[in-house]
Amino acid sequence: MFNIDNFRGTRLYEDFKAEGKAEGKAEGKAEGKAEGEILGKLKSVPRLLALGLSVEQIAGALGLEVAIVQRVAAGEEVTPESLLGDNRP
Repeated sequence: MFNIDNFRGTRLYEDFKAEGKAEGKAEGKAEGKAEGEILGKLKSVPRLLALGLSVEQIAGALGLEVAIVQRVAAGEEVTPESLLGDNRP
């Protein structure tokens, strides 16, 4: 009788396994890149505020919501993970 152990030895199984690994690796890279981009923007907020830009100007320049810039300006910890949530690339 053919069972899962028999399937593991097939070329089809190895192809599926390799494809799954490649997809997982690509998704991980995309998530890391998105998190890094957001982190850079979040770190820029205090510096831009110190230069005299308004919260609205900063939000517009960085492509962030005004509410997020306000939270960062208030000293609240905002993480890329909290902003991406389920909307990861």
